[in-house]
Amino acid sequence: MIFQKPDTLNPGDTVGIVSPASKIDEQHVNAAVQLLESQGYHVVVGEFALLQHNTFAGTDFQRSFDLQKMLDDPGVKAIICSRGGYGTLRTLKHISWKGFKRHPKWIVGFSDITALHSALHNLGFASIHGVMTAYFSDNKKATYSLQTLINALTGKPNQYSFSYSKHNVNGEASGVVVGGNLSMLLSLRGTPYDVDTRGKILFIEDLAEYLYHIDRMMMNLKTGGRLSGLKGLIVGGFTGLKDNETPFGMSYEEVILDAVKGYDYPVAFNFPAGHQPENYAIKMGCEAQLSVTEKGTGFHQK
Repeated sequence: MIFQKPDTLNPGDTVGIVSPASKIDEQHVNAAVQLLESQGYHVVVGEFALLQHNTFAGTDFQRSFDLQKMLDDPGVKAIICSRGGYGTLRTLKHISWKGFKRHPKWIVGFSDITALHSALHNLGFASIHGVMTAYFSDNKKATYSLQTLINALTGKPNQYSFSYSKHNVNGEASGVVVGGNLSMLLSLRGTPYDVDTRGKILFIEDLAEYLYHIDRMMMNLKTGGRLSGLKGLIVGGFTGLKDNETPFGMSYEEVILDAVKGYDYPVAFNFPAGHQPENYAIKMGCEAQLSVTEKGTGFHQK
């Protein structure tokens, strides 16, 4: 499948901010608006983006209304999700993609927004796994993570080099990138948003999971054929992990390597993306080059 890339952003273009999942602190959104405007963009915030309904940013209808309006508006050139948390899948059930197909645009986010990336992937459109509003700035200065997002939105290449891990499996790979949050990928199995990973580079990351949960998720992907036939595997941040009173006995790296042993493709740990300050943009549905050696790992996307 050839994935369609939306047009690149230009100064003066309109960027929308929506909240398809959990509630968001208004301060984060306001600061993000200021930063994006300082980059030369016009910013519109969804009508219900700052609401709270239980743990969500408004009701399912309100969250889907905002997203639908942005998807259908030809004047909106990119949509950035304010945060993840939980709720995107509940939002997606109300969405029509007819307007988006007529006027494709970049959609940005990570974590729970993996559901959106997966939906777009199955529709044949590229999207951006990247930083969201709470991580745009550090002491009111734009983070490098935000700069990688701006690069991706404006068509500039992103080239990352990161440290060697003793758990890496060396090799070279080229292919379309797919994936996102591991827990979300598991929750999408058996739904219309379950993605085909064959012949692609799979990216995974996660937060605050028990080690045995990671093993269970990796075993699900392995048993379901989602780990065979990959071009490569990229492992981002696995932060805040937990263990039981009786230790599981394996690190998360060992769990992942155990799931992919016997497969002949490179595996890169320490990728700077996920629930961490370094959350560099990845264009999902776009070709990337991956090089894993004893000197470190390189990742390049145009």
